[in-house]
Amino acid sequence: MSDNVVIPLHAAAATISLLLGAYNLLRRARGDRAHRLAGRVWVAAMYCTILSSFAIRALNPGHFSWIHGLSVFTFVTLSIGLWAAVTGRVRTHRRFMTGSYLGLLGAFAGAVVVPQRDIPQWIVHRPGGLTLGALGCVAVAGLVVLAARRGAAPYDQASPERVRQ
Repeated sequence: MSDNVVIPLHAAAATISLLLGAYNLLRRARGDRAHRLAGRVWVAAMYCTILSSFAIRALNPGHFSWIHGLSVFTFVTLSIGLWAAVTGRVRTHRRFMTGSYLGLLGAFAGAVVVPQRDIPQWIVHRPGGLTLGALGCVAVAGLVVLAARRGAAPYDQASPERVRQ
């Protein structure tokens, strides 16, 4: 796939991950239906972000860079966090998912502050396309949140016998 397709896909998945990750981390209720649905979509968007990064080699054509090492690290931490959620290890889940999200924030900061990267270039040269893409990502994340909140109880419904630390 060309960078013309992969980079926007990567950016969209990362943006959706930023939005849904913030939603789940800032909510008071944890483990309820809304948290689980938003978390599942967040994990899928994170894996899409990670996997698409391996097709992007614009910084070092034909080769992987140190940034790809961070993608491998994030793949591992995200997978551990997912495993912890599935097996009821709440504390481990919380730590690994929070760490994965903080890493995503760091990657976003790096993508925004380096003038040669695509986001600053899109702001200057393609602000309309960037705005439409961002609005599309906000719409997707908003639809996930609405679907997650539909019928969700106001309190945590995680069964205590399933939760292990």
